[in-house]
Amino acid sequence: MKRSYTARLGALLAIGGVAVVVLAAAAGAGQVFRESFHEEDTEVVADFCDATGLTVEIAFVIDGSVHVVPHGRDRLDYFLQHGTRTEVLTANGKTLTSVTNVFEKDKRVTVNDDGTLTILILATGNAVLYGEDGKAIARNPGQIRFEILLDYNGTLTDPFDDTFLDFLGVVKGSTGRSDDFCDAAVPALS
Repeated sequence: MKRSYTARLGALLAIGGVAVVVLAAAAGAGQVFRESFHEEDTEVVADFCDATGLTVEIAFVIDGSVHVVPHGRDRLDYFLQHGTRTEVLTANGKTLTSVTNVFEKDKRVTVNDDGTLTILILATGNAVLYGEDGKAIARNPGQIRFEILLDYNGTLTDPFDDTFLDFLGVVKGSTGRSDDFCDAAVPALS
């Protein structure tokens, strides 16, 4: 769980992926689309950050917005989103708070010969993990660039029917400070 939790703090791709597919239904070819979204839930993570026996309850709230604009000769849809994810992590009677603000923007959309799209995304923002006393115990500002692969299902200008296929990886690593949130969270929650 260590890697996936750290990645979640560094980018809000998960919220964008879900919100983009759901919200894009209203976007027609050639139209500009803008929508806000809100999500909240609680999850329990066993062996949090690979710490055997550490079970953490994570209550989260996500607020954001998505903006879609067609670009270029092919009028491909480019997405821009901003979001804030606030998490309250609880274990052993202790509580930490994580606040992540992220701005994501499609930088390049490439139409592949096999019916897929490769999308280069710039994600920039700030993630801070706060201890029980309200002071920051880890930070991760900066920006990264990563690529995803989508099947556009034969309709280049209809993002509603696109299917996420794969996370292709980080193209450019973090440009800012990159504290390991797990290294800070595990001792604070143990």
